[in-house]
Amino acid sequence: MILAFLPGPTSRMVDQELLKILADPKTKEPLRLATADELKRVNATIAQGAKNAGGQVVQDALAEGLVAANAKRVYPVRDGIPVLLADEAIPLP
Repeated sequence: MILAFLPGPTSRMVDQELLKILADPKTKEPLRLATADELKRVNATIAQGAKNAGGQVVQDALAEGLVAANAKRVYPVRDGIPVLLADEAIPLP
């Protein structure tokens, strides 16, 4: 699979065509970009020591994320690359 990105002011954003084919690795449902409010909420929990689904403390705040259809978890996007591993999901408060 080829990953394509659109340049952003501070990060690379997930290309809309790529977003159409990405799916939650747990439920296989579509993903969407996290809103500013969702990122703010998840980053607040990260600052308080949030753990991902794999039980690891999340070290870095998210500039981008992909939200599961049920809006219960967010998958990080690091350097424009979606990290779609079930253990990397962060609970969305």
